[in-house]
Amino acid sequence: MLIVKTMSEKILFLLSGIIALTSCSSRSIDIRTVCLRDAIGNYILKWETDPPMEGVMKLYVSDNPEKFNKNRPVGYVNINENVTKYVTSDNITRQYFMLTFNDKYPHIVSSRSVIMDNVENLRDLGGYPGGNDHTTRWGKIYRSGALYDLTVLDSVRMERLGIKTIIDLRTEEEVFKAPIGYKNASVIHIPVTLGNFNDIYKRLIQGRVRKGDGMLFMQDLYLQYVTENSEQFAKAMEVFLDKENYPILFNCTYGKDGAGFLAAMILAALDVPEETIYRDYIISNNYVNIRRMEEFARTLNSDAQETITVMLMAHETLIDLVFRKIKKDYGSVDKYLSKELNLTDRKRNQLKDIMLF
Repeated sequence: MLIVKTMSEKILFLLSGIIALTSCSSRSIDIRTVCLRDAIGNYILKWETDPPMEGVMKLYVSDNPEKFNKNRPVGYVNINENVTKYVTSDNITRQYFMLTFNDKYPHIVSSRSVIMDNVENLRDLGGYPGGNDHTTRWGKIYRSGALYDLTVLDSVRMERLGIKTIIDLRTEEEVFKAPIGYKNASVIHIPVTLGNFNDIYKRLIQGRVRKGDGMLFMQDLYLQYVTENSEQFAKAMEVFLDKENYPILFNCTYGKDGAGFLAAMILAALDVPEETIYRDYIISNNYVNIRRMEEFARTLNSDAQETITVMLMAHETLIDLVFRKIKKDYGSVDKYLSKELNLTDRKRNQLKDIMLF
């Protein structure tokens, strides 16, 4: 049995297991694959087979998840070794991998997170199980935090990802203070309510927050996504219906709240299981840098510091609150997608045609 050591690896490996079990359900063998990157940027590829297999895993690599040269494997590994490393010094161009097991059962995988210098939480929505044994395509939809402070290398990385369209979910005030620093994509600004942020910010400075205020603020914010911002998210959904807009990146300040809700709705529209959607949501905790608020938080009392920590984290209770609200008010997530986000059956099938394989 393969041992996955870190919490990040545990979550990602569990997600990959759900993917494999779904996509291989019609086969006699289940294969779970995951791709991670180590501290210096090498790719670590891991797999499990159930039942255990003997034979050879062939590894193929490409910078395009739709195209692999099957005549040129880059490596051969005994299947029962369960792990291999792809060594690279290239931290600019993202790589995708196809693993075959005894020349069968092809699995396409990449690292979900994209290495960036000054962009938090940049992640790919590819590789998740959709309906009818389909999988979401890699390299089509990305989510991230704010894009205002890109380094030169960050811009090159964005170019290599081929980003054509950016959906900016930040408020007018946020955009004015920190405009997007990437110039080689079409930017569509669809501002989403930030909640009563100015009020809680003043209370933080004045030391007038109590334990629990941070969670109450976040709960109100997430409920507003459903009650006050459905029209905005419906506009965002329209962007994903035109295949000429891809690859698409959508962002908010930390890539976890407004972006987290939009990611959840996209995945739900693609029939990705809710359990997988929840896990994708909380992975933000591995990629949001809470420490960048340390200097500001140091000047505040303990309750204010706790409030900031709560506001900067992705809590499963928040995405669950949203799903429960939608089901209570609309009967199901499908009905909410149709009624409020204008995803008719035709539009939803259009999205699936673009995003599932």
